[in-house]
Amino acid sequence: MLSNTQSVLDSEGYVVDPAHWNRELARQLAAEEDLVLGESYWQILGFMREYWQEHRVAPDVRHVIEYLVSEQGFEKRGAKKHLFDLFPYGYVKQACKIAGMQRPRAWSTG
Repeated sequence: MLSNTQSVLDSEGYVVDPAHWNRELARQLAAEEDLVLGESYWQILGFMREYWQEHRVAPDVRHVIEYLVSEQGFEKRGAKKHLFDLFPYGYVKQACKIAGMQRPRAWSTG
């Protein structure tokens, strides 16, 4: 359990203020989702954090897929499959949470 980090999380387990995110918190959040973060995860999380730093909003799934296509050499279909292989319970449920994004209220399950 994330007892020492509960004050930075909302009732659904998302980070209240993305500025309070760090890699250790990401590892703890991933462990809660039964995920172990390897290089493929960190590349996506890094992109998401950079996007947030620039735009102050979480990137939606299409931006992450565009990143995987343009920067990681995936084809569009392969990029989407890769993303959902890494985060099998969904982009919002797992990737946004682990990347320290606030829960996107305007999206469906992504």
